[in-house]
Amino acid sequence: MKAIILAGGGGTRLWPVSRAIRPKQVSSIIGSATLLGATFARLRKGFAAKDIIVSTGEANVDAVRAALPMLPKGNIVAEPCRRETAAAIGFALLEIARRSPDETFVTINSDAFVRDAAAYHRAIRSAEAAVLARPDHVALVGLAPTYPETGYGYIKLGARLRIAKAGKIYQVERFVEKPDASTAARYVEDGGYLWNPTLIVGRAGKFLELYERHLPAHAARFKAIAAAHGRPDADKMIRWHFSRIPPVSIDYGILEKESGLMVVKADFWWADVGNWRTVREILARHPDDNVIRGLHVGVDSNRNLILSSSGKLVATAGVSDMVIIETDDAILVCPQERAHDVKKLVSAIKGKRRLRKFL
Repeated sequence: MKAIILAGGGGTRLWPVSRAIRPKQVSSIIGSATLLGATFARLRKGFAAKDIIVSTGEANVDAVRAALPMLPKGNIVAEPCRRETAAAIGFALLEIARRSPDETFVTINSDAFVRDAAAYHRAIRSAEAAVLARPDHVALVGLAPTYPETGYGYIKLGARLRIAKAGKIYQVERFVEKPDASTAARYVEDGGYLWNPTLIVGRAGKFLELYERHLPAHAARFKAIAAAHGRPDADKMIRWHFSRIPPVSIDYGILEKESGLMVVKADFWWADVGNWRTVREILARHPDDNVIRGLHVGVDSNRNLILSSSGKLVATAGVSDMVIIETDDAILVCPQERAHDVKKLVSAIKGKRRLRKFL
């Protein structure tokens, strides 16, 4: 089985630590290790290094190699440009299918945080068992929601399936993208919905066939890319075709359209490290704790995330539920409930030529 780590995102919601030249996956956001390094270390508990593939952008290849010195050099798939997750996964699967089309795979996001690695690997192997039993199908791993999160996608459970070694596995009835707070609370109470961490398990060749069914423009480009291998102008042809793939997410492009999907109901502590509020929730030992990295003095200040890397003292009085991130050249201050809006700040910076050096 191959594990494909998706490490091509920009991580704009974790600015100013995450930058274009050093995105969040190769930055130290949770603890001293990079997010990518922590993901690789977790996978190594169930996979050999030779069976782990990293999909990333060309600009980040050197940073990936520096973060993962144990990864074989040939196990980095470098995308010529960003074209969203459907293109990234398909591009990596072309490499796997070229060697062994019947090989099973699992997709792993580089920016996920997991506490129970043993349960995590059991869930992946349960999904693999389901795919081996039903080779024409795709299995997902879902998580029972522990609170009404509005920033995650959800999977509605269908009928229970009976597949040996697959654990608690169900048909996928439908997907729900990022519900509002009241709907998310209803999903938690209902018990028939799972968080969708986009852990996809399938067979490489069979999954590529889904592009022909649901994303024919992608499939046509993939065929051209596969045909280009071995030609003198292969690099040029691959770049040309890949750059013309429409940017579509794997969820919207394939998963939400495909019938007959299966999902393993798993139980391990997981979080998408997608914004600074989540970082505080992961690192805080108690709900009212401040999470501090760097020098800080506070009076009547609670539930804050304060990260300072420049050596300056950060002093707060009467400040609660805030994000304060200080680097050598930038300072971010926002309420934790507005952490998703950091992406909008990055867009605003992009719109001002004189500020683009801060990206």
